[in-house]
Amino acid sequence: MQATTYFFIFLNLSLVLFEEPAVYPLPFLATSLIEVLCLLVFSVRLMHFAKVTPRNIFWKDTKNICVMVAILMSLTDLAVFGALRIYNVRSVRWSRIVRPIFLINFAESRQIRRAFRSIRNTFPEITYVFLLFMFSVLMFSLMALKLFGERNLQTAEGLPYFTNYLEIVFDLYVLVTTANSPDVMMPAFDFSWWYALFFITYVIINTYIFMSVFLAVVYNNYRKHLKVMYGGVNS
Repeated sequence: MQATTYFFIFLNLSLVLFEEPAVYPLPFLATSLIEVLCLLVFSVRLMHFAKVTPRNIFWKDTKNICVMVAILMSLTDLAVFGALRIYNVRSVRWSRIVRPIFLINFAESRQIRRAFRSIRNTFPEITYVFLLFMFSVLMFSLMALKLFGERNLQTAEGLPYFTNYLEIVFDLYVLVTTANSPDVMMPAFDFSWWYALFFITYVIINTYIFMSVFLAVVYNNYRKHLKVMYGGVNS
């Protein structure tokens, strides 16, 4: 029963690779039939669990309620999407985001729930570090707008350089990952090499300092919650 449940959970999650839009799309009828089959198996598994569990315990268990709600949401979304598709109306399968609920909330997934619970408990404690990091990005973006916004600089594609605040925030956020380095600073560097100091300072503070602190806070808090959950055993 456990192996069967995990197989259909894996199959249900794998549908995202073949549903439109996808690299290897399958016909809507094929993916919808597979999804209905998975939801049917989940329903049978839930009913089987209800048969061997006292009624008052079954209905008080949040996991069972979450699974039932996820099944109803998936079926409703599938029916609405199919009806709109018949009339050539484009829509979005919003219920895909609830599919991981099946992986977390079935009784067999105790270890996954423990890991998920530790992650959930860690989020409030890392919020302050994340907010401080975002404040730094926003302040540097404001400084970049004041430094470069009125100098009529252009990117390599001929677009205005650092004239829109939201675009600056996004570019500097990407720069934390160094994915757009050094391209993002080249228009300013070509204007004056002194402007490179702005980007070097930004990378040192946000990439090397803030990201290290953020990683340390996440690791320490996650490890602390795991210790509490396992009764002080270092796992």
